Amino acid sequence: MRRWGWALALVLAGLAPAQAAERGPVTNLPLPRFVSMKASEGNVRRGPSLTHRIDWVYMRRDMPLEVTAEYGHWRRVRDRDGAGGWVHYSLLSGVRTVLVEEDMLPLYTRPAEGAQVVAKLGLGVIARLGECLEAWCELEAAGHSGWTRKTALWGVAPDELRD
Repeated sequence: MRRWGWALALVLAGLAPAQAAERGPVTNLPLPRFVSMKASEGNVRRGPSLTHRIDWVYMRRDMPLEVTAEYGHWRRVRDRDGAGGWVHYSLLSGVRTVLVEEDMLPLYTRPAEGAQVVAKLGLGVIARLGECLEAWCELEAAGHSGWTRKTALWGVAPDELRD
């Protein structure tokens, strides 16, 4: 009974276990969650230690990544293409960035399609993430800031709201 006590408590509280946010065993932060590359270069390993083989190297500072697991000082991450592996936590930052998935994505002065366009972002641009509403996010890139549709971005959850 003790083993399943938390699940029973969630059901009684009206939350099914699938709705309960999973937490990382090391940081107690939600899993999955988005972070960004702090370093301009970072080894991606097959497992969570220096003895594991390096599968590839991320070479783009500020690239958004999704943390899917934690083990000691290591975080299992995946990128926009679904590729991933284990990265040392010191190479990651909590600063949120997103990857633009649509070419010539307009940035608007306010979160509305009819608003004035202040800039257009190219496919693959990395932008700093600001406030997010239900369907819109505020971005900053290359000295420009504005609002754009959340559906054109990778690095923010579809239901994520940010102040």
